[in-house]
Amino acid sequence: MSQTPIDWEAIEADPRFQNLHRRKSRFLWSLMAFSLAYYFLLPLGAVFTPELFRQKVWGPMNVGLLFALSEFVVAWGVAIIYSRRANREFDVLAAEIVASVGGPRHV
Repeated sequence: MSQTPIDWEAIEADPRFQNLHRRKSRFLWSLMAFSLAYYFLLPLGAVFTPELFRQKVWGPMNVGLLFALSEFVVAWGVAIIYSRRANREFDVLAAEIVASVGGPRHV
């Protein structure tokens, strides 16, 4: 079984690909900026508001520990947000572009 070679130059020159790349990059940089801001709130909060981070919430659990654990939830949330948008939008557009230049079709 022979595969049709993909014309990468044609894909890269396609204005739809350039638009897809721009939109995807903007979305990823937005997610990264949010993630970095959220993750740096932990050390900044510990330095500038230690009394808040020491407040007990329940048993030995304090605000700082709760905030640190919430970072796992945020990481999962970012992964879910990205995968949903990629599946609904980015992957569909990429498949259309590849199909239009005669690349392999995936179902």
